[in-house]
Amino acid sequence: MNHPRTEADPAPGHAAEAERLRRALTEAAYDITPSPLPLATVERQGRRIRLRRRTAVLGAGCGLLLVPLAVVVLPGTESGAPGVTSPAAPVSVSPTPPASPAAPAPTPRIVASGEHVTAVPGFELWLTAEGKHWTTPSSPDPQFRSVVDGNIVRSDSGVTLQEEYENGRSYLSGVYYGGKGTASSVEVETVAGTVRGKLIELPGDPGWGVWYAVTDLKRGKDPFHFEDQITVHNTEGGIYAQWRPR
Repeated sequence: MNHPRTEADPAPGHAAEAERLRRALTEAAYDITPSPLPLATVERQGRRIRLRRRTAVLGAGCGLLLVPLAVVVLPGTESGAPGVTSPAAPVSVSPTPPASPAAPAPTPRIVASGEHVTAVPGFELWLTAEGKHWTTPSSPDPQFRSVVDGNIVRSDSGVTLQEEYENGRSYLSGVYYGGKGTASSVEVETVAGTVRGKLIELPGDPGWGVWYAVTDLKRGKDPFHFEDQITVHNTEGGIYAQWRPR
């Protein structure tokens, strides 16, 4: 049974023609002598290609190294990442503060004429231009010590002592006068210890003032202790006036 020929099947004449063409090309190829291969050129080209690849690989590797380095170094300066040494911060040297000046020496309390100062209840003192006035618990009537009757030479420095003793307590007071500088403090040195008192003066520069102190020191049987030494210091640390036992 004969099948009809389709378009996909080549015609018998075409197949024979293609076979003859293939054989002719094969015979011609055998007759062609190839030119010699330029080996030196090929080698140089290969070296250049390998060099370019090596350079590209190195450049890429350096870039990979530099990027993490930048990432590590920059944050490391803020957070102190381990393995990265941050530059030392500049050391600021604070100026040495000036020494605070010493506290000024105390000065006498300035009181108005006739103004009463209470040392302890019952022991009060007040000053007038004529001298010192005071009371004590055992002597509530006012007592007086003149600074103008001639018993005190105010051109010379000196200090007096008036003392009353009652129930184991001594009420000490006196007049100081004639010293150089400004009176500042008073100390009474006794066999039982040192007693520190206070000073009062009238306004202006009267050239005299009054000191007073209260003590419970057991200083002996005799209520009047003439072995005590009284020193009034001035604001310069020197002696304004002093009384020493004989």
